[in-house]
Amino acid sequence: MSFNAGESVLPQLEGLLPRVQKPIQYVGGELNSVAKDWEGAEVRWALMYPDAYEVGVPNQGVQILYEVLNEREGVLAERTYAVWPDLEALMREHGVPQFTVDAHRPVGGFDVLGVSFASEMGYTNLLTALDLAGIPLHAADRTGDHPVVLGGGHAAFNPEPVADFLDAAVLGDGEEVALAITEVVREWKREGRPGGRDGLLERLAAGGGVYVPRFYDVEYLPDGRIGGYRPNRPGVPWQVQKHTVMDLDSWPYPKAPIVPVAESVHERYSVEIFRGCTRGCRFCQAGMITRPVRERSRETVQSMVDEGVRNTGFQEVGLLSLSSADHTEIGGIAKGLADAYEGTNTGLSLPSTRVDAFNIDLANELTRNGRRSGLTFAPEGGSERMRRVINKMVTEQDLIRTVTAAYEAGWRQVKLYFMCGLPTEEDEDVLAIADLAKEVVRTGREVTGRKDIRCTVSIGGFVPKPQTPFQWAGQTPAETVDARLRKLRDALRSDKRYGKSVGLRYHEGSPSIIEGLLSRGDRRVGAVIERVWRDGGRFDGWSERFSYERWMRCAEEAFAGQPVDADWFTVRERAEDEVLPWDHLDAGLDRSWLWQDWQDAQHGEESVEVDDCRWNPCYDCGVCPSMGTGIQIGVSPADRSKLLPLSVV
Repeated sequence: MSFNAGESVLPQLEGLLPRVQKPIQYVGGELNSVAKDWEGAEVRWALMYPDAYEVGVPNQGVQILYEVLNEREGVLAERTYAVWPDLEALMREHGVPQFTVDAHRPVGGFDVLGVSFASEMGYTNLLTALDLAGIPLHAADRTGDHPVVLGGGHAAFNPEPVADFLDAAVLGDGEEVALAITEVVREWKREGRPGGRDGLLERLAAGGGVYVPRFYDVEYLPDGRIGGYRPNRPGVPWQVQKHTVMDLDSWPYPKAPIVPVAESVHERYSVEIFRGCTRGCRFCQAGMITRPVRERSRETVQSMVDEGVRNTGFQEVGLLSLSSADHTEIGGIAKGLADAYEGTNTGLSLPSTRVDAFNIDLANELTRNGRRSGLTFAPEGGSERMRRVINKMVTEQDLIRTVTAAYEAGWRQVKLYFMCGLPTEEDEDVLAIADLAKEVVRTGREVTGRKDIRCTVSIGGFVPKPQTPFQWAGQTPAETVDARLRKLRDALRSDKRYGKSVGLRYHEGSPSIIEGLLSRGDRRVGAVIERVWRDGGRFDGWSERFSYERWMRCAEEAFAGQPVDADWFTVRERAEDEVLPWDHLDAGLDRSWLWQDWQDAQHGEESVEVDDCRWNPCYDCGVCPSMGTGIQIGVSPADRSKLLPLSVV
């Protein structure tokens, strides 16, 4: 069955939907969705989040680009998500291509397919979408009739594992560069598509803001390491830089986000109150790649919330950032919003809060309408030695002081998030999590005189990420992580006084190893991804769909006869002079600074602390001078001392 570009596939799709799970996720028609005239558009974008609708529809990045592009005259943007395997099978049987949910148009007819990778575990879903859309999997096999497949999101800071499948990748903030790409495509089409597909890609690559993998050759050394990257045509820069939006107040998006018709993982209006983080947590890729800190003003946050709630009807507002309580005006923002929505059904939340930035006055503003659910904090490391290694300078006293104040103020539940498998970690560091959780419960019982105090411990496996000080670290083997988690579980269960009051949730080590393979891999890993996909790999981020055996078997097959294997990409520690797969992609961070910070981390209790440069002198990470940027906060320097994040007293 063939479809014309812009033609709806809904008549053919409708008959299939009663035969699949959750058919409502494919019907579209949501509040605030847009279906613009196909013929009236010069440039057409399909925006994909490579996961199920319920996970993808709240994604902030896609929501923002959807609005930004559709506001531009002559530009059309629609959304597409990964289809569940039951519908995939029916689509293949009946010849229905990958479609958008807005107007059910074939994805293969758009000019650009923009894919937002928040996680590497969506790579196999990308291949499914390409294949269903009739787009050749390999960029080298595509013609001028196929969309430009463009990757973005945090995982795009190392797109090498999917380099064979992407035409291009963009690093950093998307608002301005998406419009710039749109104008390049528009001009190229108006001029009669000179140079064909390569002509368009050369224009995109020439400015240094778009990375086109096949314009770069990779040399490999006999031992498997990378010898270097080299542009293979004139006009292509040696290094590609990230994009940074410096005035967030000028980009007050999303204004009218999509209200899903099916249940989704987050049903709230989310406003990003600042972007970037300078706390310096060594494990945190998001904090490193989004520097510098750029705050939205209190007035802009208030107006965005007012407009967003009015346009959606959502009853929860999330104040988003990597550490929302660090906003210099967070107290005023919270009070202003609490005043505005007092007596309504609209509640406020801070999804990300540091122990040392939390204070009860702030929490009480956020719960003024009567909602008082559990509080979540992320010490990350169980022992103080471990927290010093990762530069998460939160002491046990800080945590106990904070939860004491919370319990006294009426909270009954606290959730603590940790990681297992961190560099230099020993069994004792993980077992310290049990001691910390039990002390939290003991303290809560003491200050409240109640027995219904709960503490939930949630643990994720650590994955070393590109563009962080831990990018050189060897990943902890899955067997070691699992053994430590079993010991922790036993330590909690064996204590009759606190065991039933402490909940434990954790992920096994094997998915983290595959994430590590995909996050620090090079182009040779693409063959593994393709083998896994051809073997039936789909939705690898879902535990019920993930197969460690499949990934390891396919890796062994793909790497046969090569000097590398899965362990080579994961548990192996890198040397300082090794060329890393992302060294030609510039996040602004000075490589020598990252290396020194990695060295400073490896001294246990003597590990060197790096202060937050928002409140302390610059420590030369390199971002501001290399990117021509700087920290932007919402108040004058004279007022900053009065607005420092408050600790509980």
